[in-house]
Amino acid sequence: MSTIIETETGIPTGTWQADTVHSSVAFEVPYAVATFGGEVVDFDASLTDGQLAGSARIESIQTKEENLQAHLLSPEFFDAERHPVVSFAGALKRDGDAVEIDGEITIKGITRPAVLKGTIVGPAVDHFGATRVGLKLQTTVDRTKFDMNWNMPLPSGEPALSNEVILKAELTLVAQEA
Repeated sequence: MSTIIETETGIPTGTWQADTVHSSVAFEVPYAVATFGGEVVDFDASLTDGQLAGSARIESIQTKEENLQAHLLSPEFFDAERHPVVSFAGALKRDGDAVEIDGEITIKGITRPAVLKGTIVGPAVDHFGATRVGLKLQTTVDRTKFDMNWNMPLPSGEPALSNEVILKAELTLVAQEA
């Protein structure tokens, strides 16, 4: 295994690849009086010299309701047939255990600035000798900025679905051999 070096700011150098078995990508959106959410199970992420890049295949969205999954794949939301991938890329900044990643997210072919905030753990060596870093990240996006405007009014006249969507990623990244 190669030697892992950190910069003065504690950002791991080299290339780190997501261990997708021990990682997750999810979303939450306020709906009526509760929260609707789901996850994307086909995704990838890498950290190379402080630059995080990730992508998720929209067709792999999973929710608790099959009809809602199909609606999310439709042109009213992600339009998965024409835009099968959501992606993010940005530069990681570390302050102790806190991280901030200034970057860009592309949803439905539209790219907008996004700032992910969260925490970092590691680097640490696991019981198999692999060096790992853990990132727990979150951001909020306005879905209407990505041409996702569907909504339905409640009897009160208020929209059923919030425009603000919380995106979450819990990533375990493994150092790659040099």
